[in-house]
Amino acid sequence: MLLIPKQEQAPMTPRFDEMQAGPTAVRAHYQGFQRWLDRQPPELMAARREEAEMIFRRVGITFAVYGAKDEDGSGTERLIPFDLIPRIIPADEWQHMQAGLEQRVNALNRFLHDVYHEQAILKAGVIPAEQVLNNTQFRPEMMGVDLPGGIYSHIAGIDIVRAAQPDGSGTYYVLEDNLRVPSGVSYMLENRKMMMRLFPELFAQHRVAPVAHYPDLLLETLRDVAPASVNEPTVVVLTPGMYNSAYFEHAFLAQQMGVELVEGQDLFVKDGFVYMRTTQGPRRVDVIYRRVDDDFLDPEAFRPDSTLGCAGLLDVYRRGNITLCNAIGTGVADDKSIYPYVPKMIEFYLGEKPILQNVPTYLCREPDDLKYVLDHLPELVVKEVHGAGGYGMLVGPAATQAEIAAFRGQLIDNPTNYIAQPTLSLSTCPTFVEQGIAPRHIDLRPFVLSGRSVQMVPGGLTRVALKEGSLVVNSSQGGGTKDTWVLEG
Repeated sequence: MLLIPKQEQAPMTPRFDEMQAGPTAVRAHYQGFQRWLDRQPPELMAARREEAEMIFRRVGITFAVYGAKDEDGSGTERLIPFDLIPRIIPADEWQHMQAGLEQRVNALNRFLHDVYHEQAILKAGVIPAEQVLNNTQFRPEMMGVDLPGGIYSHIAGIDIVRAAQPDGSGTYYVLEDNLRVPSGVSYMLENRKMMMRLFPELFAQHRVAPVAHYPDLLLETLRDVAPASVNEPTVVVLTPGMYNSAYFEHAFLAQQMGVELVEGQDLFVKDGFVYMRTTQGPRRVDVIYRRVDDDFLDPEAFRPDSTLGCAGLLDVYRRGNITLCNAIGTGVADDKSIYPYVPKMIEFYLGEKPILQNVPTYLCREPDDLKYVLDHLPELVVKEVHGAGGYGMLVGPAATQAEIAAFRGQLIDNPTNYIAQPTLSLSTCPTFVEQGIAPRHIDLRPFVLSGRSVQMVPGGLTRVALKEGSLVVNSSQGGGTKDTWVLEG
């Protein structure tokens, strides 16, 4: 999700562009690309864009939009638009970001282990106990459950934005932590393959760090956290099925890792273990990379009407005979009401200052914060603590008086359900749009893998708000994606 950039209301507010250092100046790490771009005829770039769209459609790289219908009343499958101009990150910036991501994910995993065991951070009063224990994402069923390596979020997608500062520089901030079932990594991989196919000469001219080994790192991570008694673990990817919005990614990752893609009906529990039905008979499963939400994992423990999970799975999990990636109950750490406390977690568990900063955040459950938010609604972005995909939010500077008045009532009625943040002047990147090349606002989702060690490929998924005036990058609301280049030093 992108907050509305201030420069769209106040032209004098400084803007940070990833490529342009000024009206005619190009940043050093983009200069080689700019020289190449200057030599490309517009009709050639347009043809390459059409070629990319054709290939993506042929391969089936789409996502589903729930409730969305085409004009004929059918067709929920959409293509995520792909932009030909990459987002380029110099090596020193990536090294700083990577250190901050490792630090943050380590602290989040320490927090998750703590709240399901000793709860030291709650007893110390660093985080209000009711904020965690009354959270809808907190799972009492996980109390006292020991996990391999104490790791809960094996795959984390951390959303990063860069905001312009008054002096014209840009500072990276963490906008959101995605620790449950983060998606989008398949688009990172397919975007790179597409750029290498369309413009191989660019990669001969630039030292771009590779990302193609991500599936290998993912499989290594999943095998690392298998139950200790297993020497050759069997890994599967659990999908809700072909109608899920990220089904392409589930199938893609299973294929890339060389493991089975299963649905709940393919699994069963017997004698304290999980088995997969195969044509050769039952086969024991040791690690499940699950893309199914907690509530649907086990009808005996959570929602009894779920057909997406496996009955008895929680009991096997509590016995330590199966590893779930990510763990049940990780959602309590990526809830937006917990996000403001992550810098304190880093200091509490690691004894370090945060390398990457949070966006300043108001907790509407706090009376003083609520008063400030109500007094400044036209200036703020207000989000539901459990919201996602850019839904359930108010962007004050872009809202009508009627929308603000309606949201004010919701805030007063249920303040604990909301947080608020100031608007940021977010960075832009040149992007191909109908009118030509124009700046559009972007974010970045690096993917952090936690097994025996913390690993990540250089880069991540860059999402871009393609429509002029668009405030969100989410694919469900018209956003697109770019290839992300980290230059090797």
